[in-house]
Amino acid sequence: MDSRSSILIVDDLFHNRSILARRFARSGFHTAEAESGQRALELIDNQKFALVLLDVTMPGLDGLQVLKRIRQKFDPLTLPVIMVTARAEGADIAEALKAGANDYVTKPVDFTVALARVTAQLERKKVKDELDGANDALSAMNQALEERIAERTVELTRANDELKKQIAEREHSQAETHYLAHHDVLTGLANRVMLGQHLEEALSTRRQDWEDVAVLFVDLDGFKSINDSLGHSTGDALLKCVARRLEQSVRDTDKIARLGGDEFAIVQIEKGQPTAAATLAGRIIGVIGSPYMVDGNELSVGASIGIATVSETKNSPEDLLKSADLAMYDAKAGGRGTYRFFEPEMEVRAQARRLMEASLRTANIDDAFEVYYQPLFDLQKKEVTCLEALLRWHHPDKGFVPPADFIPLAEEIGMIATLGEWVLRQACLTATSWPENIRIAVNLSPIQFKYAGLPDTVRKALTVSGLSPRRLELEITESVLLERTEANLKILYELRGLGATISLDDFGTGYSSLSYLRAFRFDKVKIDRAFIGDLTRTSDSMAIVRAITELGRNLGMITVAEGVEKLEQLRLVEAEGCSQVQGYLLSPPLPAEDIPALIRRLQGADYGAPLQTGDHRLPRRHLRRA
Repeated sequence: MDSRSSILIVDDLFHNRSILARRFARSGFHTAEAESGQRALELIDNQKFALVLLDVTMPGLDGLQVLKRIRQKFDPLTLPVIMVTARAEGADIAEALKAGANDYVTKPVDFTVALARVTAQLERKKVKDELDGANDALSAMNQALEERIAERTVELTRANDELKKQIAEREHSQAETHYLAHHDVLTGLANRVMLGQHLEEALSTRRQDWEDVAVLFVDLDGFKSINDSLGHSTGDALLKCVARRLEQSVRDTDKIARLGGDEFAIVQIEKGQPTAAATLAGRIIGVIGSPYMVDGNELSVGASIGIATVSETKNSPEDLLKSADLAMYDAKAGGRGTYRFFEPEMEVRAQARRLMEASLRTANIDDAFEVYYQPLFDLQKKEVTCLEALLRWHHPDKGFVPPADFIPLAEEIGMIATLGEWVLRQACLTATSWPENIRIAVNLSPIQFKYAGLPDTVRKALTVSGLSPRRLELEITESVLLERTEANLKILYELRGLGATISLDDFGTGYSSLSYLRAFRFDKVKIDRAFIGDLTRTSDSMAIVRAITELGRNLGMITVAEGVEKLEQLRLVEAEGCSQVQGYLLSPPLPAEDIPALIRRLQGADYGAPLQTGDHRLPRRHLRRA
């Protein structure tokens, strides 16, 4: 292995390592990977590396401990170390630099910045080696000149000319590296580093007019689906168009930066804040929202903007960017295509989310989680034909946490695959104690389709439990077919090949519902609860339910009405020909021990007489919607 271009990537998360390894390999580097600090030290002792990319937060030896051990053997120029951190707080970065780190990059890693910083460190090392060599050569030449000055005059002149050329080339290379380290390669805008420097300068030179400074954090709405469906080249072209529109929307004194992905930031210096920032945000939302023509496609994206202005407690670049980022997420949560100013409550919510994430990561699955089951009632047979498995989290302090609060978080932090496998295994085992004619339905997250081996996971759960594959229903949402369509379709056919039936959940809420039915013939479609809830209020919902049930009959699919809570709703969907119903009118989700009694109670029951809340183990406030 050529140590001059060999990089050691140290991160305890395989996904992070593999992404960086692939990107650096494509850029011409040799890469090695270490999953822990101890392994990294072993590799460094036995191999030569040009540079180390070191994650700060790891189990066992953390990044700072590993860095200190490296510096006991190698100085910063001999073996540069760039720290990779999810936290950009000044104290953390200062501690790493004090311990001997050459530089740092933040997570999520902007590869362009990472590549530029790696190149800069290697260039510095190369320059040092070359200068040392050049100095040695000059010393030898001077010694020789003292002995044979007449003979060496021509050679000395040639050597000096060559050295000047090298220095000029090196200065040009350093200037190019500096540009790449401070600019976004794709759009030519400033990057996060340069934006931070500009914001620092603006704050330091305007201490008497801090209130004139505002930071706008811009995130594109709908960009990901365009990037995934039309490809990265089209996505990159769209980002360039957005960058040009942003440049045309601001004044020369404003600074625009691309922070990575589909995120941009603007530093605005203008009197009359926060009105000036609100005016600019409204203008940007309108400008970005106009259609684009890219590669023959008319594309549309929106913008959600978070705004932070200087205050007594928020007056550093890091505070302003963080506050604007939090406000942007609040804008997205508020419906997108709008802007929000930072408020202290947003930080409180973010802290609560961090605490929930910490609790989720440390929770013992077998102790903290429980699978509940909600029945699907066949309107013709007048009996329960299936039960849907629904995960519940018993938080040690908060009690029952609604699935809507922790499932998206589990997907975001990468825990959903483990939780999903556990739910599948528990549900299959539980279903073996039910009558043979009753199926078990298990939801699959779109994230699970991104992990290799999903069909093997299902096969293993069936084998271990002894459950017949024909009794297993796997529910997906339309988003599974929105991303990685060909790969996900292949997985769906593999799952059906196991003998399981496939259901499409929340049908009617996506952008291309009918196209999904052409791409894959589902065994069952579940009409989204939003339409059922509006049945008695709007004729549109009734028309949609009627159309879906008719479509289901024509395609030979079972139709299920979700969220049936009133007898009138049940009678309406039955009149329209829905095959099955599910909802609180029949029963909320219940723990496994209550299911046998529920099955007996609903057998041939008059479904117009719903179960009473008092018959269930949980108090009403815990009977959250599935």
